[in-house]
Amino acid sequence: MPLYECVFIARNDITQQQVEAIAEQVATLITEGGGEVKKREYWGLRGLAYKVKKNRKAHYMLLGIDAPGTALPEVERQLGLNEDVLRSLMIRVDEIDEAPSAVLAKRGDDRERDRGFRGPRPAGRFGSGRGRERSDDREEYRARPRDDMDGPGGMEE
Repeated sequence: MPLYECVFIARNDITQQQVEAIAEQVATLITEGGGEVKKREYWGLRGLAYKVKKNRKAHYMLLGIDAPGTALPEVERQLGLNEDVLRSLMIRVDEIDEAPSAVLAKRGDDRERDRGFRGPRPAGRFGSGRGRERSDDREEYRARPRDDMDGPGGMEE
């Protein structure tokens, strides 16, 4: 049987369980059509590149499907009719990779990275100056002693 990958994005105001229910609905349609879902990945709530139906974020789900081509039109129709699904894409692939997809692998790398230490501060007086409290310890701003000056005008007699 041919292999397919289906990615759909769902509105951000539904829960992850509702997204899983949509994926389960797709899985039942596939099994009724004589196929099976080989892979299921929830990519999480992610930002969209542009607004889609007034949404800035969406839940992403990837399904790896092994099914005859006759089962897919009904799946695409049901995804199009579901008002929680913003977009869907179904493509034919040569093989379904059992390893985590690039999206999940990248997300795992981001979590492992330590964001606290960013390296040593650059030496020298031409730093960015950001995040540092300005101190007036430079010579021209230091208070000079007034021992040699008398009176309010500061003039010696």
